[in-house]
Amino acid sequence: MYGAILGDIIGSRFEFDRGGWTKEFELLTNEDSWTDDTVMTVAIAEALMDAGRSASVEEIEAECVKSMQRWGRKYPGAGYGGRFIGWLRSKDPKPYGSYGNGSAMRVSAAGWLYDSLERTREVARATANVTHNHPEGIKGAECTAAVIYFARTGWEKENIERYVVKEFGYDFSESLEDMRARHRHDESCQDALPKALRSFFDGTSYEDVVRNAVSLGGDTDTIAAIAGAMAEAFFDMPIILRGECLHRIEKEMCNVIGRLDRFVGRNIAEETDEYVDNASLAAALLLYFDEEDENKKYDAFMTFLNVLAKRMRENAEVPMPFVDVNNVLGEGLDVEHLKVGDTVQIKDEIRLRMDTVFDSNGKYWLPLYINRRELDKGQTANVIMPVAILDVLKIGLNDETLQGVVINPFGKPYVMPKELLQKFLADYETFAK
Repeated sequence: MYGAILGDIIGSRFEFDRGGWTKEFELLTNEDSWTDDTVMTVAIAEALMDAGRSASVEEIEAECVKSMQRWGRKYPGAGYGGRFIGWLRSKDPKPYGSYGNGSAMRVSAAGWLYDSLERTREVARATANVTHNHPEGIKGAECTAAVIYFARTGWEKENIERYVVKEFGYDFSESLEDMRARHRHDESCQDALPKALRSFFDGTSYEDVVRNAVSLGGDTDTIAAIAGAMAEAFFDMPIILRGECLHRIEKEMCNVIGRLDRFVGRNIAEETDEYVDNASLAAALLLYFDEEDENKKYDAFMTFLNVLAKRMRENAEVPMPFVDVNNVLGEGLDVEHLKVGDTVQIKDEIRLRMDTVFDSNGKYWLPLYINRRELDKGQTANVIMPVAILDVLKIGLNDETLQGVVINPFGKPYVMPKELLQKFLADYETFAK
């Protein structure tokens, strides 16, 4: 799902031949946004999980209709086609014989959830059949899900390609250059699948596959979503790109992705607490720690600082532990008789101070926890409050009792001494203006 959704986001600003038919473009900008492709990808994933792995075809189709209508009505301006809008609004929605590429762009979860190719294809047919019950619409969904299934189970590209040609008959023998030359905006499966398949088979990484897809022009968000779903399953994705995906979509969409990760036994989604938007920051920090090539370590370091600055510009907050200085909370609460939902009244004044950590030399640092999971690794403070990242860094710089800021002190810590804080904040203030 990460691959499909981020492909949709990256391709969104190039739709209708706005990209110049080239692979050389800035991968992600503030102009990029999710579209109906993302909404329906999430809807189908939720439907399949709600139905359960052993659900009948009829049960799957019923859940798909329910979930697609709920998500579509929640985000009515995402860019749906005319007939699909009517279907979303219908009290008795029926399939309408579409062979549009929507059946293929939304099916990626089916490629991950099942233990056999036969079941994967059966479910893919069911997800298409509720709207796109034309043979080409169904074939597009089946092919996409099958490629994802093969890619995640270790098949080589040559074997996947032979299967696709034999089973589905798509002709993707044209080169990417030939496909670019005949660019046009065509929203059919017959056009999208060959382009997405060629982009995938020629690609050398997730990013390269998506760049291939976007360079073809036309319906770039959907072609990149289909190709990106295949690429994620084959190549995996850099953690920073998964973080970008989570950062750019709605929180409840993140929740569905996290649920799918747990459903299939993966532990790569960032937690979906109130600080989920810091997922890109967590990803950048992990990318820095995981980089073993010393020549690339500096680039990873700069990526982390750039993501940190971006989150600061967005007024991002982090969970900050505070200490009850005069222990009013501890003495004023009858803890043994409290129940969830109870309210209490404290008569005395509560005095709080930011909690600190100290190093092996007894020097004090201000902690910055990117999310609640990091905070919970080592803190037992009884008061947690959201504080802007910018404010935390300024306090770490200006407080004479502190040596600086340490990020995630009980996980993989990243130390920002005052010298680094001063330089970083000065640069930030300069560019922020």
